Amino acid sequence: MCTVKDQIDIKYVEDTLYVLHGKWRLSIIISLYNGNRRYREIARSIPKITFTMLSKELKFMELNNLVKRSEDPDFPKMVEYELTDYSESLYPIIEKMLEWGKSHRKEIT
Repeated sequence: MCTVKDQIDIKYVEDTLYVLHGKWRLSIIISLYNGNRRYREIARSIPKITFTMLSKELKFMELNNLVKRSEDPDFPKMVEYELTDYSESLYPIIEKMLEWGKSHRKEIT
């Protein structure tokens, strides 16, 4: 437990949750970490996400500097997404979540 000296300031945790909250944002970030860059690749890698929801989340994430959208001007409809340095900084958090999930899998299921 925390002592008085090292209490957690909830506003910083809330800031992190704002970026990651929702059913799909973390899954999209992980999909992009795994190398999926095209819209359909991302959609295929996330079971049950609709194209409408993926589009909405990607727009939000682009506006909040989590993903970068780029279009190939020579090839119509070729759009790719990539993580920004800002979203790459989330990797240590995701790694800790992965470790926790692996070590507590039996209790969860």
